[in-house]
Amino acid sequence: MKAKRRVVTASGAGAPVRRRPTVRKVKSAIVPAPPKPAVPKAPASVAARPQPAAPSPEPAERDAAPTSVDLTVDIGRGLVLPNPILVASGTFGYGVEYGDIVDVNRLGGICCKGTTLRPRIGNPTPRVTETPGGMLNSIGLQNPGVGAVIERYADTWAGWRVPVIVNVAGESVGDYVEVVRRLDGVPGIAGIELNISCPNIGRGGLQFAIDADAAASVTAAVRRATDLPLLVKLSPNVADVRPIARAIADAGADALTAVNTLSGIAVGPTRERPLLGNIYGGLSGPAIKPVALRIVYEVSQVVDVPVIAIGGVTELADVLDFLAVGAVAVQVGTAIFADPTLPVRLADELASVCRTRGLASYRPLIGTALPRRASAPSSKGVEYRP
Repeated sequence: MKAKRRVVTASGAGAPVRRRPTVRKVKSAIVPAPPKPAVPKAPASVAARPQPAAPSPEPAERDAAPTSVDLTVDIGRGLVLPNPILVASGTFGYGVEYGDIVDVNRLGGICCKGTTLRPRIGNPTPRVTETPGGMLNSIGLQNPGVGAVIERYADTWAGWRVPVIVNVAGESVGDYVEVVRRLDGVPGIAGIELNISCPNIGRGGLQFAIDADAAASVTAAVRRATDLPLLVKLSPNVADVRPIARAIADAGADALTAVNTLSGIAVGPTRERPLLGNIYGGLSGPAIKPVALRIVYEVSQVVDVPVIAIGGVTELADVLDFLAVGAVAVQVGTAIFADPTLPVRLADELASVCRTRGLASYRPLIGTALPRRASAPSSKGVEYRP
């Protein structure tokens, strides 16, 4: 696991406040399964002869197991998540929509719905369709605009213990900077997540996320506009994500989130036109997990900032897989539509598996599948190897 940067940021006009990192655990959402209690196994040989001076193996194992597990995650600049299980932008609204269903304060963090400078009505319908192993969505960043988001939700967020990270989108560097300036210093806003997959009008419709220079430019501009912890969301729609990830980290991002949705389409029932009103949509869900795993694996080897994984998390095994390839936390997205309580259960399950393994922290689970030296990128002819 790479070293994280710790920085203390100022909270309003008061003295600097250092937040403690938080960690959480994950569990299956689409096909929920009840957690299995861990039962320590005693060696078969212990019954062979009495050992009056020593306790029996089973109680000894229970005594050795940590009573509590440190799940905190240090993102940097004073942002410490209580656990490594967050909810992904666009799948949990602004958090208040799920208040009667989920104890939001047990989440590791909330990445709220994408927020833009001005209100957006979104794309024409249809906007969503199911696919094998996932879904396509083409919402089009429907939102009331940054001013309304602050007015409607910031006071509520300020009363929660869970960190709320505002997902920010824009069509130009100026849009991103202005939104972030308005969010800077607002109580209840713990950090910013840049969604840089929107068209960059100033560069002929190019997406920031698929060009290293453009990605670095918007990241650096936002970094100058705020001291809030800054996460930048990577796109999977590139041949080699590594130079883009490095450029973003060098430009001042405190963490990377990987990945956004894959671009795709669906065909209408009559086969006469694409199904979605905007033609293109973002593919998410279990179908994209192998791609997300690959990108987290590659990015974790080339940057020294935390990587937060997104893509197909539905059960604890998915969380453990992403940790193994270098992620320090995960975001649960599409699975929430089937089971909004999944993220909280995953945090509990992660703590449970750590106790079963005798771990006082989840951190030893991070990076276990990474190579000692950076490996070649997947773009180097992977399809043609004999």
